[in-house]
Amino acid sequence: MFSIISTMFLGIGIGYALRNWSILQKTEKTISLTIFLLLFILGVSIGSNSLIVNNLGKFGWQAIILSTSGVLGSLIAARLVLQLFFKKGGKQ
Repeated sequence: MFSIISTMFLGIGIGYALRNWSILQKTEKTISLTIFLLLFILGVSIGSNSLIVNNLGKFGWQAIILSTSGVLGSLIAARLVLQLFFKKGGKQ
């Protein structure tokens, strides 16, 4: 876990240092495509796993509850940040 977090912070540091490079400004589309590809591959691996597919009814409700809770929590947190830090009238 430490190596994953360290790698992420290293990437943040390098990205911050190189933020003015024009090539880095063009990576947004490739990042989105890469994420979609990873999600597709994850779906294929889940669909090919018979243990997961056979127990989908059992795990499906838990997944729906967890994902719905995550989305609602993110929306509530975003709303709070918007209200606390970005006041009306352009004042911060």
